Amino acid sequence: MPVLVITGTGTEIGKTVVTAAVAATALAAGRSVAVLKAAQTGVAPDEPGDAREVARLAGAVTATEVARFPEPLAPGTAALRAGRPPVRPAEVAEAADKLATEHDLVLVEGAGGLLVRFDAEGGTLADAAALLGAPVLLVAAAGLGTLNTTELTARELRARGLELPGVVIGSWPDAPDLAARCNLADLPEVAGAPLLGAVPAGAGGLAPAVFRRAAPGWLAPRLDGTWDAAGFGRREAP
Repeated sequence: MPVLVITGTGTEIGKTVVTAAVAATALAAGRSVAVLKAAQTGVAPDEPGDAREVARLAGAVTATEVARFPEPLAPGTAALRAGRPPVRPAEVAEAADKLATEHDLVLVEGAGGLLVRFDAEGGTLADAAALLGAPVLLVAAAGLGTLNTTELTARELRARGLELPGVVIGSWPDAPDLAARCNLADLPEVAGAPLLGAVPAGAGGLAPAVFRRAAPGWLAPRLDGTWDAAGFGRREAP
């Protein structure tokens, strides 16, 4: 898959760290990687955004953005308030296609969830994925409440004819509660797709060299890693 779109069930669930783990694992497998942030919000012009954070953690990736807006809002709202042109799905697809001619893997990270609006016409990351014909990796939370948002996102992807290769838990707690441990079995059931990894809570705070060594152990072979869903589930079973 030359292009992989990465979305989440919401904000602050570890999407950027998962993107970094996928990038680091692909680099370790000898692939060239680009990371494209579709719309960066809540960051000043001179501040590092999510794409640069992926590069800091993962290593030698090409990191770029389609657009950025200063206020931490949905991209469409942030663009309107900034008086700037919004991001269009076709722009995201065009940028990803260009990067794909120069890299083995392009990771397109969205903002928030799948249907967060880019523009007044209702364009979304899902529309960009459809234009690219790219699979969409879903990052989900570990604990209580994640099943509903995961199933809704998976249903939307299927309704649009988009491929969902699997789900990655964006922040697996050091001491998972009963809900999180039960969700290891329930998440793939509601998503209709396998678990492809679990990134430990706090992984983004690791030193980059440590992060890069550890990342393949957090992701399944489908993502070039060594993580074993069955073994992980047995170890964390309630």
